[in-house]
Amino acid sequence: MIAAFGCLLIFLPGYVFAADLNGVQLSVAWSIPFIGLLLSIAIMPMMMPRLWHHHFGKIAFGWSMFFLLPCAAQFGVAQALTSTAHTLFAEYIPFIILLSTLFVVAGGICVRGNLHGSPELNTGLLALGTFLASVMGTTGAAMLLVRPLIRANDNRQHVKHVMVFFIFLVANAGGALTPLGDPPLFLGFLQGVDFLWTLKNLYGQTLFLCASLLLMFYLLDRFYFHRREEQRPARLDPTPDSAVKIEGRINFILLLGVILLVLMSGLWKPGIKFVFLGMEQELQNVLRDIGLLALLMLSLKITPAIAREGNEFTWGPIIEVAKLFAAIFITIVPVISILKAGEMGAFSAVIRGVSDAQGQPINGMYFWASGLLSSFLDNAPTYLVFFNTAGGDPMALMNQLPGTLAAISCGAVFMGAMSYIGNAPNMMVKAIAEQRGILMPSFFGYMAWSCCILLPLFALMTLIFF
Repeated sequence: MIAAFGCLLIFLPGYVFAADLNGVQLSVAWSIPFIGLLLSIAIMPMMMPRLWHHHFGKIAFGWSMFFLLPCAAQFGVAQALTSTAHTLFAEYIPFIILLSTLFVVAGGICVRGNLHGSPELNTGLLALGTFLASVMGTTGAAMLLVRPLIRANDNRQHVKHVMVFFIFLVANAGGALTPLGDPPLFLGFLQGVDFLWTLKNLYGQTLFLCASLLLMFYLLDRFYFHRREEQRPARLDPTPDSAVKIEGRINFILLLGVILLVLMSGLWKPGIKFVFLGMEQELQNVLRDIGLLALLMLSLKITPAIAREGNEFTWGPIIEVAKLFAAIFITIVPVISILKAGEMGAFSAVIRGVSDAQGQPINGMYFWASGLLSSFLDNAPTYLVFFNTAGGDPMALMNQLPGTLAAISCGAVFMGAMSYIGNAPNMMVKAIAEQRGILMPSFFGYMAWSCCILLPLFALMTLIFF
């Protein structure tokens, strides 16, 4: 899809000078492809799993065309293509390159061996995963530790709660401190938010939520661990305790390279720019993306095959993410244009809903609005929607409205844990756990857990921080 898009741009003589879509001229109907795509992602895997599994790429492409073809008919072919060019080449491609690199590098680190799943060990593993989530991403940390955690507890009767809290902490809340942690924050970084801004401004909220969840987990796991039936398991331990060893350790060095490249692109500003396909590119960003691709290829070349086999590594998850997010980034273009129009746009009600009578943002409303949408739609595009609702100027948000940006960031990251479809690692953890024989909660059963545990904590966070 992206390659064909680039080829079309080359042969359009006037594309360099085409303006972005004017959000004032767009009606709510232009948001239908974006909403339809997100609803497809949320509903079809549950309602029509076979159709979705075999044709999700075609479905995503169809929603993209549902925006591009009417746009071309009403505003011209050049406008339809160039209105999406900046989003794809300035945001989507860097986004998918980083995500793919983290996926490949983390997928090359395999933890073997087994330890005894006591409350202390389980809490320690969750704390480790929570920390690693901001370093190697929620997907990377979840895929690294989910199998060792399952092996450590495969002789216990009550394990469901371990996986639920693993999703809360490692697959979501732990990724709030750096742009590497969760896709929404990396999109913010691409928009111009400083790399260290999240660490400086979200550490209090993250510490409160993660510490509360770890304490609650320890008490709950200790309760289950000391029950009579837990002490007399019905079956022998299928994976007796054994020494832990790590294969593919070279990938830790490559992971450090990923961090340094992203830091470089955020801190080094040589001021060198050039035009590619009519779009201005900055040298540091191009070097970052080339370096990330080089690390990806290097990881594939030097990682022992046994390490990827131990992780059951396949390309399927990242291919699905790449296809779906290409369509998301295309269909979100008119939505962002309308939001940028502010009170003059078709979404003026949204603007008024998160602002007071003087037009100032209500941070608590931003936290809950971005969070509730992130609970059922993917949290990355949800972040972009509210980032632009708040004005879309990273310097103004970081300096004049840091509380608003913090509310949007926390809502998108933390409330992705409210349902299985709020964040990509949630479903991956569920699938792996079920493959290993763990009876995971149903979609609504999981939400019963999240509502009982997370909603009271989010209410406290609103009173304390927003």
